[in-house]
Amino acid sequence: MASVPIVVKHSGKKYDVEVDTESTGEIFKYQLYSLTGVEPDRQKVLMKGGPLKDDADMSKFGLKSGQTIMMMGTPGGDGAAALARPTEKIKFVEDMTEAEAAQQEGATPAGLTNLGNTCYLNSTLQALRAIPELQNALTKYEPHSGSAGTTLPQLDLTRQLRDLYKYMSETQNAFVPHAFLTALRQAFPQFSERSRSGPGYAQQDAEEAWSQIVAQVRQKLKVKNDPEAQESSFIDNYMAGEFSSVLECDDASAREAGEQPVNTKDAFLKLNCHIDGATNHLTDGIKNGLIEQIEKRSDVLDRETTYTRTSKISRLPKYLTVHFVRFYWKRETQKKAKIMRKVTFPHELDVVEFCTEDLKKMLVPVRDKVREIRKDEEDIERSRKRRKRNNEGALEDVAGGSAAKLEKKDGKRDAEKEKKDDKKAGKSADGDTEMVGAETYKTDAEIDAEKDAALLTAKKELNALIHPDLAKQDGANQSGLYELRGVVTHQGASADSGHYTAYVKKEVPIDPKTGQKRDEEEKWWWFNDDRVSEVSADKIEALAGGGESHSALILLYKAVPLPSADGIVD
Repeated sequence: MASVPIVVKHSGKKYDVEVDTESTGEIFKYQLYSLTGVEPDRQKVLMKGGPLKDDADMSKFGLKSGQTIMMMGTPGGDGAAALARPTEKIKFVEDMTEAEAAQQEGATPAGLTNLGNTCYLNSTLQALRAIPELQNALTKYEPHSGSAGTTLPQLDLTRQLRDLYKYMSETQNAFVPHAFLTALRQAFPQFSERSRSGPGYAQQDAEEAWSQIVAQVRQKLKVKNDPEAQESSFIDNYMAGEFSSVLECDDASAREAGEQPVNTKDAFLKLNCHIDGATNHLTDGIKNGLIEQIEKRSDVLDRETTYTRTSKISRLPKYLTVHFVRFYWKRETQKKAKIMRKVTFPHELDVVEFCTEDLKKMLVPVRDKVREIRKDEEDIERSRKRRKRNNEGALEDVAGGSAAKLEKKDGKRDAEKEKKDDKKAGKSADGDTEMVGAETYKTDAEIDAEKDAALLTAKKELNALIHPDLAKQDGANQSGLYELRGVVTHQGASADSGHYTAYVKKEVPIDPKTGQKRDEEEKWWWFNDDRVSEVSADKIEALAGGGESHSALILLYKAVPLPSADGIVD
């Protein structure tokens, strides 16, 4: 980069500036903005040939070392705040460190190097990284040390997860997860199994890796949402739900002999989607997973018999994991085989039907209000877009614009005008005077204002509908609605082979002017070990299975953010 030191005079002050002769006038103006506080569009920089233009090539001016040029202009806005110099100088991408560049909006996230059949782990880690609250909690984690029996810090899986995500956040290149893999194999020797078909380690099941990592973090990572409250497990707060189950003997003679159903409450870290010949959609498989038959001894009958456990959800976490139970043990091959059946899944999941009656009463009013507000927002936006198109079309095509169109209908307009004049005068068609009030019409602006006011009222009503028991739980779902955030996929016919990848939904940036999420096409990141690429949402639709191609194995859903009077409550 060739640069020339010059002096810029502005409002009686002199500024030393290094000009990049390979840059444009716009970049030079931003340099001056960082020094003077005058916005680029309010600057008038006097150069040879006239005021500096944004697209000007700075090398064309023949600037010499020590040369002085003049700049005119004042900062926009009112008051001292508008005149204040920016607290930080503008930093260009080429001047950023690798870590700073990796944290910019739109930066490509880091991939993970495959260390030999470790795609199962890489995909799991990428999907779990889609939980920002987990990353934030990990930054505050410190392993216990010094007491007897504690894990060495370098083998603490939660600490290694903390460090891994930190390093990944500081680069856009592939990262080698060697330290984390070592800690995982130390904690769970099953992942150290050697391959039977060649050198190196064996392929493993991504769902087993997911479950073991979450279980380990559940023990170690504590959070404290209220300063006066006790510490609790992050996983229990944000990723664990609760089942209310009834276990009842299928044999009528046991019930006749007085055996009573057994009611229990149990935590769960994932919902299982059981697949059979009638399973076509995710909700079908979840229903299958909530009814389970087991063999156990009946004390009343004094023998083994069949029992049915029926479960309902009594607590929904903010992040819900769903596992497609695609692998089963095949005796003939002594391997885990894969169920190839196609099972579709939604981008938005409603799980209210699987909940207890008590939880339904809390969720349904909020869910229905969210849907009502969404519909109103869509109607308002659709109406405004349609009106904008109509207004633009009214002034097109013919010479003279809209006036020419009006002239074409003069005869009709004159007749209508006469009728309106008569109406205003209170005359009927036969000339008699009528006692009628004058008609009034609302402007588009007034109609929009009324709709916006009604929408604001609805959002305030929504906040009042949230049940107090759910409102105080930061990690609970308050509506029963979830949006898809991550997918772990498997390609192949067996859990002992094939290939795993992960898809993570891109965050939609917030518009700084409106505070709302920008209206952009939905995109996803596809993590294929060290290769990371951007894909459209229709790619996710193709992950329903139906063959040996990539099919969804683990889904990560997040509670939908609730609209509020101030924006979005996440």
